[in-house]
Amino acid sequence: MKLASWILTVSLLSSTLATVAAERVDPLKGTADPCNEELWYDGRLLLLEGKGWEKTESYYDRLPAVAKDKVRAPVWDLGHDSAGMCLRFMTEATSIQIRWTLRNENLAMPHMPATGVSGIDLYMRTNDGRWTFVNNGRPTSRANQASFRVTPGTECMLYLPLYNRVESLQIGVPKDRALSKPVESPGRQNRPIVFYGTSITQGGCASRPGMACTAIVGRELDVPVINLGFSGNGKMEPEMADLLAELDPTVYVLDCLWNMSPAEISGRLGPFVKVLRKARPSTPILLVEDSSVNNTTPTEKGAILRRIYEDLKADGIRDLHLLSNRDMLGTDGDGTVDGCHPNDLGMMRQATVFGRSLATLVALPNH
Repeated sequence: MKLASWILTVSLLSSTLATVAAERVDPLKGTADPCNEELWYDGRLLLLEGKGWEKTESYYDRLPAVAKDKVRAPVWDLGHDSAGMCLRFMTEATSIQIRWTLRNENLAMPHMPATGVSGIDLYMRTNDGRWTFVNNGRPTSRANQASFRVTPGTECMLYLPLYNRVESLQIGVPKDRALSKPVESPGRQNRPIVFYGTSITQGGCASRPGMACTAIVGRELDVPVINLGFSGNGKMEPEMADLLAELDPTVYVLDCLWNMSPAEISGRLGPFVKVLRKARPSTPILLVEDSSVNNTTPTEKGAILRRIYEDLKADGIRDLHLLSNRDMLGTDGDGTVDGCHPNDLGMMRQATVFGRSLATLVALPNH
């Protein structure tokens, strides 16, 4: 798909929500601040996108509670990270306060800043339906607070931390200003794209949550995204196939090659795809090659994926698609922090490649 066609598709998708219906949150559900004129509302009163299962151990977990005894311990542990989740809301206020409390005291990593690991990102929707960055909430401890200027009546989207766990989140607005929860629009594709993959999928090493590749794609296509990236642990185990099969996305994206050996790819990819296809006969499945800082296409693992892709198609697996890694990180070597994990430039480049492919697979609700 040519870039111009992709941009046109994105424009048509995003323009559907230029006007958003919303329901006011009952002020009686807010908590009055004894020190000023604000009401504090629990984030759970707003619209949360990016959560695949309702019955989770903690509200902002990415895996269902029943997965605790099914998946490996590292996968379960990473499932507590809030990667990909975002709160959508509207307000009559001109400024808001956000409080968020984290579980993990380690706010940053050697190759990823605290703003991405543990920070929050606020975006607002412009009149033409597109999302624009407002500011980042910078964490300094487990308990944090940040102020944001907003345009009254404009839809807002707040991304949660990529590599930390949110215990609680509150939004403070003046007592005489409404806070509202957007209502899902019939003109929008409300079924999510499900990304399953590695640390790169989870968001390593974006400078802030809104710059993760999955978040960029979600904004550009104006489609909800469920981020099931598990750092070092996207290995296509059978139990993960069973979990993903419980979801009902518009597209499955499988991007696990960085975490898998050639033998694991050969043994697991085919059965994983077949589990998804049996559960969701008509849902597109996109197989993604591993990105290469040298722009090598295909890599050794990518060649194995291509062979299995052809075998699956020959076996009658329909609506199966392949995404080449060509130009995912560019050709100048500047797209990563360490030869593997994308920086913001690399994330933007990946999102462009992903977006072109996914724009053709994400069906509008009336199709």
